[in-house]
Amino acid sequence: MRLALFQPAIPQNVGACIRLSACFGAELHVIGPTAFALDDRALKRAALDYGPLGHMTVHERWESFQADRAPGRLVLFTTRGATPLDAFRFEPDDVLLFGSEPSGAPEHVHAAADARVVIPIAPGARSLNLAVSAGIACWAARLHGGSARS
Repeated sequence: MRLALFQPAIPQNVGACIRLSACFGAELHVIGPTAFALDDRALKRAALDYGPLGHMTVHERWESFQADRAPGRLVLFTTRGATPLDAFRFEPDDVLLFGSEPSGAPEHVHAAADARVVIPIAPGARSLNLAVSAGIACWAARLHGGSARS
């Protein structure tokens, strides 16, 4: 199981995902450009002391992420998803991909995805926080076919 963030805009979310990476033993891929410097104080504060336990790789652009990524399905989490989370079956090598906080994932990222998944929420609610969504996705992937790295 791998976690990927497409052009994140909020450093605290990346910090929280560093903690997720450490706690779930999952690789974290940050796809740039980001809206902040990766040495941002807010990112470090959110990651606390989990940074050394995390497994973060930074890719300057989408194209370098695609060229460098290991085999496995690209599973895009989106509010425009086609498959509800509880109906999706994960595989151990899946890459769980999340779009940018303010704008989501652009069309070329949607087109590259092997699957699109939506986390069902109450009618009228827009979306969950990125780090909350990533945590839900990591847990669901671990329960339903994905695995944490040993």
